[in-house]
Amino acid sequence: MPRLFTGLEIPAQTGMYLSMLRGGLKGSRWIDPENYHITLRFIGDIDDRTADEVADALSRVRREPVEIRLSGLGSFGNGKPHAVWARVQPTPQLAELQGEQERILQRLGLPAERRKYTPHVTIARCKTASNEEVARWLMERGDFQAPPFLAGRFVLYSSRASIGGGPYLVEEAFPLAA
Repeated sequence: MPRLFTGLEIPAQTGMYLSMLRGGLKGSRWIDPENYHITLRFIGDIDDRTADEVADALSRVRREPVEIRLSGLGSFGNGKPHAVWARVQPTPQLAELQGEQERILQRLGLPAERRKYTPHVTIARCKTASNEEVARWLMERGDFQAPPFLAGRFVLYSSRASIGGGPYLVEEAFPLAA
């Protein structure tokens, strides 16, 4: 039973910029640069037949390439931080791509995503880092920016059931070219 999600790949040059943020936050597990990505839609554990239906439905998405800009940093966690990330500037094109995938997956009978979509690239999982340590780390690096890039495809990733962070495998790739 594969654990699947869709996302946008991060080019190696952008990954290099992100990897320069590594360190300085005790109690965190840093994501390997080859596993950086922008999640579009987490799908979860599904059976092989449903996975085939998902791949087939996603193959019919017709969209233009999406410009991606990384600017700023943030963290997730209510009360206790569990991840730090680089902010992806929201654009109408990115929101439309994500929204179309959400609608496709719901039509296939998968449950709706409950959380509001916040485009980001996770760079570390916080294991024991405190709110104060994360706030200090973010303040010291908060002006982060990377050169923009054009996402020319989105992918269907699989992962092992774990605490996150990879390794992720590209199961299918879908070009963005209307």
